[in-house]
Amino acid sequence: MDYIKGLNDRQKEAVLHTEGPLLILAGAGSGKTRVLTHRIAYLIEEKSIFPGNILAITFTNKAANEMKERVANLLDGNVEDIWMGTFHSICVRILRRDINKIGFERSFSIYDRDDQITLMKECIKEQNLDKEKYKERAVLNTISSLKDSMTSPDTYINENYNDYYYRNVGELYALYESKLKKNNALDFDDLIIKTVELLRTNPDVLDFYQRKFKYIFVDEFQDTNKAQYEFVRMLSQRYKNLCVVGDDDQSIYGWRGADITNILNFEKDFSNTTIIKLEQNYRSTQNILDVANHVIKNNLDRKDKKLWTDNEEGNQVVVENLLDSAEEAYFVSNRIEELMEEGYKPSDFAVLYRTNAQSRSFEEAFMRKNIPYKIVGGLRFYDRREIKDIIAYLKLIQNPVDDISLKRIINVPKRGIGNATVEKVEEYANSIEESIYSVLFNVEDICGLSARAKNNLKTFVDMINKFMAMREVMGIKEFIEEVVYGIGYIKELEKEDSIESQTRLENIREFISVAVDFEVNNPDGTLEDFLANVSLLSDVDKTEDIQNSVTLLTVHSAKGLEFPVVFMVGMEEGLFPISRAVNDETELEEERRLCYVAITRAEKLLFLTFAKIRTIYGNVNYTLPSRFISEIPEHLIDMKKQKETVLNTKIDSREQLIKVRDYSKKQEVPRLKTQVATNDVELGTKINHKKWGTGTIVQIKDRDGDKELVIAFDKVGLKRLLLSIAPIEIVKGE
Repeated sequence: MDYIKGLNDRQKEAVLHTEGPLLILAGAGSGKTRVLTHRIAYLIEEKSIFPGNILAITFTNKAANEMKERVANLLDGNVEDIWMGTFHSICVRILRRDINKIGFERSFSIYDRDDQITLMKECIKEQNLDKEKYKERAVLNTISSLKDSMTSPDTYINENYNDYYYRNVGELYALYESKLKKNNALDFDDLIIKTVELLRTNPDVLDFYQRKFKYIFVDEFQDTNKAQYEFVRMLSQRYKNLCVVGDDDQSIYGWRGADITNILNFEKDFSNTTIIKLEQNYRSTQNILDVANHVIKNNLDRKDKKLWTDNEEGNQVVVENLLDSAEEAYFVSNRIEELMEEGYKPSDFAVLYRTNAQSRSFEEAFMRKNIPYKIVGGLRFYDRREIKDIIAYLKLIQNPVDDISLKRIINVPKRGIGNATVEKVEEYANSIEESIYSVLFNVEDICGLSARAKNNLKTFVDMINKFMAMREVMGIKEFIEEVVYGIGYIKELEKEDSIESQTRLENIREFISVAVDFEVNNPDGTLEDFLANVSLLSDVDKTEDIQNSVTLLTVHSAKGLEFPVVFMVGMEEGLFPISRAVNDETELEEERRLCYVAITRAEKLLFLTFAKIRTIYGNVNYTLPSRFISEIPEHLIDMKKQKETVLNTKIDSREQLIKVRDYSKKQEVPRLKTQVATNDVELGTKINHKKWGTGTIVQIKDRDGDKELVIAFDKVGLKRLLLSIAPIEIVKGE
C-alpha cells in the first residue's frame, strides 16, 4: 500500500520523516489523526519496525480506539503488539510488571473518586481537623494539582509552613499518601507519578523500556502536564525518535494542569527537532478560517501558523446584537427553523457557550418550539442535581405534605439527619396516616430517635417554617435567594472549592435568573405559579437524547468535534472572555484560544451573538460585546439586521426592555423592613399590609428571636408572617 497517497505535501513530509525528534504543529481540521496513523503504518510496513517497538499515547480511550482501528485498517489487523492507549493505561501496564520495585504489590488497587473521599475523611478525622473547614473534595483537588506538578508533601509543607490552613493540607497529603501505601492502592494521578518514580529509581527498568520503545508518538501534546512530559522525556532518551502532535492554539486546559510551555519549548528541550506545520484545513470555509486566524494572532505565546483551505470562500460570519438572553435564544431557535427549511437537519447545528448555566434559555426556547436537542457533557438544566434539590425545597415550602420532596432534601446539605432517622420518622408517619412534615412538629412522640437526631429535625422544621412565612411577603426572586443561601447550599459548595462545585454554583445562580424572568413577565405570580411554570419546562420530553437533534455544549466540550452550523452565544465581556481572565494576561490568552477552538468547529456557517442586557446568576446587567468580536475585520462580518421573524418572541422587545430596566432599578431598593416595634403588637391589634390591606392579629408566637404573627385579613383570610420582615403598619385611632 502507498501510505502517502492522497496526502498533501506537509502531511507526506511528516509521514516520511521517521528519525529524530519531530514536532507536528497540527492546526484545527488539518488531518492530524490521518498523519499519525499513516506514519505508524509506514514504519511497520516500509521500514520493517516491529509493532512492539512502537508506543502511541493519547488522552482519551475514544482517541486510542479510533487510532487503533484506523491503523488496523491500513495494516490488515496487524496492531496487537503496538502499545497504544492513554497515559494512564500505558502506565498501568508498566506498573503491573514492576511496581514491586518501589514497595507496592503488583496486585495494587486503583482508587476512584469515592474511594479517595472515604480515605480523606479518615485522614481529616485522624488529624482532628474541622471537617467544615477541610472539605474532602477541596483537599483532594489540591493534592491532584500537586501531583500533576510533581510536588511532594514535604516540599508543600515546607513552602507553606507559616500558613496554618495550607500546612494542614500538606499534612493531610502526607497522611493520605501513607494510607494509600498501607492499602496497596494508587489514585488516578499516582499511575503516572509512580511510573516516573519507578523509572527514576530503577535504571534497569528504564533501560528496558527505552530499548523497547524505539518510536514514540504523543497526540494532543499541548495538553500534557509536568508529570506526563517527564514520563515521555525519560522513555525517549535513547533513540530520541519522539513524534509529538499538537496545536498550541488549542491549549485550553491550563485550569486542570496542562502546561502549554511543553509544546512551546519542545525544540529547546529536544535538540535537532524538526518542526512541520499542518496548516491546510479540510473542515471550514476560508471566511471562517480567516476569522479564526485574525482572533488568535493577538496571542503572544504561540508559534506562528495560518490556516488555509481549498474549500469555498463561504458566507460572512453573522454577528448579531440582541436585546437580552431571551431574544438571543429565540434568534437562535428561529434561525435553526429557517435553515432547516433550506435543507439542514437538527444534528447539523451546535450552540456553544462558555458556561453550562447558559444552556437554560436555549433549552426553554427549543422546548417551546419542539426543536429536538441534547446536552453534551452534562445534564439538561432542570435535570441537574442542584436544580432538582432547590426545586424540591420550594415544593416542600409550597406543599408541606410532599413527602418525596422532603426526603430528597432533609439532609441536603448534610445536617446530621441520616437515612435511619428518616426511615423511623416515615414509619411513624405511615402508622398514623400523616405526612412526614406534620409529624416532625411533635418529634418527641417518635420512638427510637436520639436526642441529637430530634434536635436536628427540630432545626430543620424551624427553618422550613421560617421560609413559609417569608414566602408570603417576598417576591419570587428575593425569596428564592433567601432559600438557597438560608439552607447552606451555597456555603457548602463554596467550601468544596472544585471545578464541579463552581459549575453547580453557576447553575444555582442561573436558577435565580429563572426567577427574575418569571417576575418580569408575571409581576403578580405566586410561588405556586412559578413551580407550575418550571414543572412544564422540566417535564417536556423525558426521553433519551434523540440522535437527530441540536447539540448544546460548552466550548471545552466541543474540542475535537465539528458541525456544519455553529452558534457562539454570550459573546460579551465578563462572560467570554470570562470575568476572572480580563485582568490576567495568561488566562486571557487561554480564553482567546478557547474562542479559536469554538470558531474552528464550524464548517459552513458561523453565528456570533451578544446581548445588550444579560440576566445571569440573578443579576440584570448592561453588557459590552466581547473583545474577540472587535478583533475580527469588518469585511468578514455580516451585521445587517435579521428578518423581522427573528424578533417575533413571546414578549415585544420594547416592552421587554422597559420591564427589565424597571426590574433592574427595583433590585437596587433595599428590602422593606417593618417599622412596627415588638412591644406594639398584641392580640387584636389592627394592622395594614401594603399588599393585602387591613387585618387583625389573632395569634403571636416567639420564633428564633422573632415574632410569628397570624393575621386575619379582611379580604384574603389568614396569613402567617414574621414581624421582622412583614411590610405592615399599625392602624391608628382604632
